Amino acid sequence: MTVDPKKVVLGIVQMRCAPDPAANLARACDMVREAASRGASVICLPELFRSQYFCQVEDHKYFQLAEDIPGPSTQTLGAIARDLGVVIVASLFEKRAPGLYHNTAAIIDADGSLMGIYRKMHIPDDPLFYEKFYFAPGDLGFRAWKTAHAPIGVCICWDQWYPEAARLTALRGAQVLFYPTAIGWHPAERDQYGSRQHEAWETIQRSHAIANGCFVAVANRTGHEAPDGGTGIEFWGQSFIVAPDGHILAKAGIDDETILVKEIDMAMLDLQRTHWPFLRDRRVDAYDGIGRRMID
Repeated sequence: MTVDPKKVVLGIVQMRCAPDPAANLARACDMVREAASRGASVICLPELFRSQYFCQVEDHKYFQLAEDIPGPSTQTLGAIARDLGVVIVASLFEKRAPGLYHNTAAIIDADGSLMGIYRKMHIPDDPLFYEKFYFAPGDLGFRAWKTAHAPIGVCICWDQWYPEAARLTALRGAQVLFYPTAIGWHPAERDQYGSRQHEAWETIQRSHAIANGCFVAVANRTGHEAPDGGTGIEFWGQSFIVAPDGHILAKAGIDDETILVKEIDMAMLDLQRTHWPFLRDRRVDAYDGIGRRMID
């Protein structure tokens, strides 16, 4: 059988996260293997999948969850990537140095090597999302990698609201933009605001696909988590894969652990970008103000 080099099969893991990091890593490995058995060659895990979402509170005990990169998780996932010949995007709590931590995605190539890392650039500080307590902002900029199966870029969760992040990642050469994610509803707000919150989240990421003529793939977690006994967060799942024209190619449900597996045709990028030539028509001579907080 001849393999079409322009066809790539994406695998998006939507999983529940338990209190035990070892159990979560084992579960993630099983789901990566299942995605590969269904044909996926580039597989993305949710944000901070090794633990429950601890940023709901500010507590120094959770720094114990952090690990080195490279470290035990990248070693385990690297062995699986090498055995299966797949690329893995894994979001981890990185301990860079004593007192210096990042929310970091590891990009593991199909030979098991660590191609590089992306450190989350935009760090939120909202009710139940107290990430500034734990994470320093990323300092590596927006990046892309020519993996064995596709040129990809990675941003993480809160980054997904920023068109500048998507644009710069695409300009680096990313043709598939992955967003490992941990987002959901405050349970008391779901009835009043839930639908609009989710629609805004989905719409902004579909717009990244359209504006940049690239595929977008989002891996969210699911389930209700209240690791310190509060009201917690009801993660809304609904992971999805989007074509360069903004069309949703595959989408998961709210409550289910799911593996989305979808073949994409990389030839769509040139077709989309020549018919809707946003990159060609950018006025790069007129955007100086974009680097300022406000223009007075």
